[in-house]
Amino acid sequence: MIPCLYIVIPCYNEEAVLPETSKRILDKLGRMIEQEVCSDASRVLFVDDGSKDATWEMIAKLHAQDPHFAGCKLAHNRGHQNALLAGLMTARKYCDVSISMDADLQDDIEVLDEFMEKYKEGCEIVYGVRKERKTDTFFKRNSALAFYKLMNLLGTKVVNNHADYRLMSKTALDGLAQYREVNLFLRGIVPEIGYKTDSVYYDRGERFAGESKYPLKKMLSFALEGITSFSVKPLKIISGLGFVISLLSILGLLYALISKFAGLAVAGWTAIVCSIWLLGGVQLLCLGVLGEYIGKIYSEVKARPRYIIEEELKR
Repeated sequence: MIPCLYIVIPCYNEEAVLPETSKRILDKLGRMIEQEVCSDASRVLFVDDGSKDATWEMIAKLHAQDPHFAGCKLAHNRGHQNALLAGLMTARKYCDVSISMDADLQDDIEVLDEFMEKYKEGCEIVYGVRKERKTDTFFKRNSALAFYKLMNLLGTKVVNNHADYRLMSKTALDGLAQYREVNLFLRGIVPEIGYKTDSVYYDRGERFAGESKYPLKKMLSFALEGITSFSVKPLKIISGLGFVISLLSILGLLYALISKFAGLAVAGWTAIVCSIWLLGGVQLLCLGVLGEYIGKIYSEVKARPRYIIEEELKR
């Protein structure tokens, strides 16, 4: 049986790139249908994440022109991860297999056939992994490398050099649907699902048009989200740090008492000020980490919907 494929593409203010993206994706999907890699019921599902430009109007126009385009519009901006999840859960109702990718044409669409080959070999999840990072700036390349190393060091399973270009079968999507957390970090959740997995390696190109939706501030926020969503090691580090500082404080107290009874002069001021600043900074840092975890608990306990679909352009 020829599988039904849904290509899920989250969009936020992508009017500059959408005409070219839709053209290339439709051409590729058409070739895959002709070669019976996927069925004619396959679709390209654009997810409008509360865009402020004409993105949704363009998606609606594409749907009217060709039934192979589908769309769903979120009621307001919920962020890339929630938009992607909304698309995957929508596709889950219709497809046998889904492939998620970004709208900026940086992911190589010519390897879609390789994803489907891995699926036909029995893989339920296939990761798109970058071969190298030559197109990245020096800072982005090294910060990404540091991020992956830090995540693995903290015990979080992530696939190095993998973003959100991945294949998930309906079975894997059913597994993903069981994860109910509000604080989404799909790169960490998907490896937790299990099942047979594999990787497809590709070269990532430059963004075709428009601006990156992940500036430095969002990248740092995303990294923090991933670390605090999947690891409690920062809390253990705080406990260890507290123990070390307590031990050093006791040693400092003993030194001060011995110095006093021995009649030694104490310089005092510099050591006291430095100690206060150091301990104050450590305490504020620890409170910040604790605040991150408490904030996540607060969000999870409220259990608000992760997204609300305002409109859907069905197959």
